[in-house]
This record gives sequence, C-alpha cells and structure tokens, in this order.
Amino acid sequence: MSAHADPVEHDDRWLLNLRGVVVTGLGIDFRLTLHLGSDWLLVLEDRVRLARGPARAGTTVTLVPETQDVAAALPLFGKRILSAVAHKAGALGLVFECGTHLACGPGETYPAWTLQGPHGWAFASLPHGELTVWKGSPE
Repeated sequence: MSAHADPVEHDDRWLLNLRGVVVTGLGIDFRLTLHLGSDWLLVLEDRVRLARGPARAGTTVTLVPETQDVAAALPLFGKRILSAVAHKAGALGLVFECGTHLACGPGETYPAWTLQGPHGWAFASLPHGELTVWKGSPE
C-alpha cells in the first residue's frame, strides 16, 4: 500500500493506506495533533492508548490530550507507520515501525479523533461509535 493511494473501504473498516508515512510533527493544545507526512493530519481529542511490545506482555499508557498528558507520544516523531485502520464503529488503530500501537475509540460527547488527507479525504469518529467519511474535491 502507498500513502498516495486512496483509502480502501471494507465491510467493517477502512484501510487508510498510510504505510510508510512518517510522523513529521506533533502539536499539543487541548488536542494531540500528529502531522503524517505532508498530506495527512490526525487530531486526537479523546483518550488514546499507546501500547509498546507484544499485545499481551507489553506496556500500555493512556494519553489524555485535554490535560496535555501526552508525553508518551513524543517518541513517535520521525517514526513510520506500518498500518492504519479506521473501524466503522469509530475506533482508530495505527501501528508504528518501533512496535508502538496507537488506539483511540469513539468518544461519548464529541468526536474522539479526526483525520484529514489529500484529495479531500476526511474521517471522523462520531460520539457513541460511528464513523463518518467524506471525500471532497481535490485541493
């Protein structure tokens, strides 16, 4: 897969085609923003889980963007994405080359995360478990 390809829809998820894209910037306010390459922007507003190592034996940290408790995300700067999936139930999952897994589920009262990309692609996790997807006109 290539970051230049459009996302691919499946029955229960979208494959975001971000394989090989590098985290080129991080922003912190009441959100955690990850700049992915030069074309994608991921904004995380709800709790985010970062897991390092094997799924069952690894270390898990919870990030809380609204309180700026996101220091554990700083090592993601410069790392490549191995896979990125947006589930139609509103969850987002990213796996990085360093073995870190990022997971953000749907929020209760506001979108937990949004992702904007090239060619007008945008994804948003709506409250209580729904994903909205749209593709606008090319920029």
